Amino acid sequence: MTDTTPDPRTQHRDQEFPGQEQNQPGLTEQMRIEPDHGEKSYVGSGRLRGRRALITGGDSGIGRAVAIAFAREGADVAIVHMPEEQADADDSLALIRAEGRTALGIAGDVRDEAFATDIVAQTADALGGLDIVVLNAAYQHDIEGFENLETDRLRRVFETNLYGLLYTARAAYPRLESGASIIVTASVQAYQPSPGLIDYAMTKAAQVAFVKALAEEAGERGIRVNAVAPGPIWTPLIPATGWSEERVKTFGQDTPLGRAGQPAELAGAYVYLASAESSYTSGSVIAVTGGKHL
Repeated sequence: MTDTTPDPRTQHRDQEFPGQEQNQPGLTEQMRIEPDHGEKSYVGSGRLRGRRALITGGDSGIGRAVAIAFAREGADVAIVHMPEEQADADDSLALIRAEGRTALGIAGDVRDEAFATDIVAQTADALGGLDIVVLNAAYQHDIEGFENLETDRLRRVFETNLYGLLYTARAAYPRLESGASIIVTASVQAYQPSPGLIDYAMTKAAQVAFVKALAEEAGERGIRVNAVAPGPIWTPLIPATGWSEERVKTFGQDTPLGRAGQPAELAGAYVYLASAESSYTSGSVIAVTGGKHL
């Protein structure tokens, strides 16, 4: 091992996070420890030059890290975000434009079928086409006992994580040409579900089924469909989940690497799945979990 090889146990942060709580959907500026999206670390090499990408939930967290990486790899990028996330979205858009790429922000709620469908046409019109679709928008909340699962929250989880995903994917599918890539942000929760996230875990398991099923059909058209399954990643969604201060403090410490991941540590997986380097990869789920098994 050379002196320049980082220790993955301490590469980002190996200490407890300060206890904190936010209302949904969670904002970056309110986090007491800001996530690392790769602003200073990600170095592109032109692997997505000339590509056009749409990222739902691209304002912060994993979505922002992917947007930065895609732009630095040469892609033009559209991000979708909730209206109340405008400040985060503006920061993401500025980072895309700083790379000399075209950036488009679209505010709305993917639970709205008309909106989730129309974002595809808006992106294609603004960027001159569409090659990469990253279905990343998500919602989760803590449940203290299954009997306390509230119908309104259950509905929001399913409508955001599944309905919104399907609306956008369905609209994008006929526009995509051979070489295009659809990438879903699934979760380790699809394979190791936590009782307090039971409805969220159910939607993530369904997303894995979606990837495998659509990959079978899309392969005949030369379109690849894959997923990334993050483990515990430090994003605004975490302090907005409703966990206790102690749960937030120790977030991610149950992984083999002993810490939570940062959004920047996922970006490379999305770039790989979007690029020609993964030309023989479809119907797959890439685990970025700190060592937790799928």
